[in-house]
Amino acid sequence: MLTKDLEKLAGKIRRLRCETNYLELKAARRGCPRIMDTLSSFSNQKGGGVIVFGIDEDAGFEVCGVYDPGDLQKKVMEQCGQMEPVVRPLLSAAEIDGKTVVSAEIAEIDMSLRPCFYRGAGRLNGSFVRSGDGDRKMTEYEIYSFEAWRKNTQDELRLSEQASREDLSAEGLEAYMLHLRKLKPNLANLREEKILRLQGLVRQQNPTLAGLLLFGEYPQAFFPGLCVTAVSVPGTEMGVSGDQGERFIDNQRIEGTLPQMLEEALRFIRRNNAVRTIIDPLTGRRIDKTEYPAAAIREIILNALIHRDYSIHTDTAPIVIQIYRDRLVVENPGGLYGRLTLDTLGAVSADTRNPFLAGAMEILGLTENRFSGIPTIRNSMKDHGLPPPRFEAQQGIFRVILYNGAPLQKTGDAGRDAYVSEQVPAYGDPPLEEAILEFCAIPRSRPELVRRFSWLTQVYLMTAYVNPLVAQGRLELSLPRTPKSKRQRFKTVSP
Repeated sequence: MLTKDLEKLAGKIRRLRCETNYLELKAARRGCPRIMDTLSSFSNQKGGGVIVFGIDEDAGFEVCGVYDPGDLQKKVMEQCGQMEPVVRPLLSAAEIDGKTVVSAEIAEIDMSLRPCFYRGAGRLNGSFVRSGDGDRKMTEYEIYSFEAWRKNTQDELRLSEQASREDLSAEGLEAYMLHLRKLKPNLANLREEKILRLQGLVRQQNPTLAGLLLFGEYPQAFFPGLCVTAVSVPGTEMGVSGDQGERFIDNQRIEGTLPQMLEEALRFIRRNNAVRTIIDPLTGRRIDKTEYPAAAIREIILNALIHRDYSIHTDTAPIVIQIYRDRLVVENPGGLYGRLTLDTLGAVSADTRNPFLAGAMEILGLTENRFSGIPTIRNSMKDHGLPPPRFEAQQGIFRVILYNGAPLQKTGDAGRDAYVSEQVPAYGDPPLEEAILEFCAIPRSRPELVRRFSWLTQVYLMTAYVNPLVAQGRLELSLPRTPKSKRQRFKTVSP
């Protein structure tokens, strides 16, 4: 830092009269203070930070000067040498009001070297992060997150001691293998067991966490916390009751495999996603517009399921969906992974926390895995006439917030406003039900349905979708007297 820059910084400090996330003040009148915590926190944060010696916060931010500039700089370097990795500060000095002020600029270290910590206290007790104008000790999970990325720890491949191959759905694996052999010819001629091992679904003849989450008959039997909790509340804050005293408009715990949780979460949001009915004053045409764009919601839920942290530190932490009157919030355990930051989110190819899960979901046709999710969310919100999505990452939580407060786009003549009715609940047939009805325009068997909707197990597909459509009279059975017959066919009933 040049002398004039240090003088300018000192003047700004005296005007603002505060420390910041990137600025730490030390009086240093009588000796060199202990700064290892701040060296750690500045090294571990984006942009680093500056320590200024010779300004006394407790004395109204007056310039008090340091006891001995030469000795101070020597002792600062000694403390920097006790850090792991060693901190290399840029030291500067300037005379202000006849007194010497010293600054130490601390650069952020590369992600591959974090966390920076004081060796004397050890990694667990000597690692800090900046919180406001102070230094906070890192949690065990925050330290683990750095090390997991650096060591490429694959938590999705860990085993459950209680699970066995019998806990995987045979139908789901069969459909998956059909897709995989079409998309990956290099694996097509290998034995099924080897393919499952190479794809991270099985280890030591037992299912991995990834295998259970993708094809388990009931994954939550082994990992009960790996689910989705969803609530819709009447107000803009949790705990505020509605007109009838209700705390929740809707409340659901969503379990199953990743594809099943995806479908159920989307169904929950659709059920609680209001629709605005727009009447064009020129044509009288009615247009129904959902409160939030479906494409954005799908990408958010997919990202949460695939990219959440599946380490032992988050086994009891579900994905959370909260629908308020003015916003929709989705948060998942695990902050941004690797080198990704909020500034680069959606602009660069990101490190993938769970590559085996992402790859399997791509094979099942549920995601592209081409890093297009964040741009899709942003573009969908813009096209829907809504504010940009808000992304937050803090202490092992990644959060997406969609707001519904912007006015809808106008329709018809640019000089005349469309009429917008009151919001009404968006009840209607989910896309998967419509897809089943379209597929069954020609009579279909159970195996044909399972192959077509291969990301769902047969039991889930039949109980959650096909059987309700039969009960509603929208699908008819070819053999109504023997509904469980292997020769049974399902056909869409003409409206």
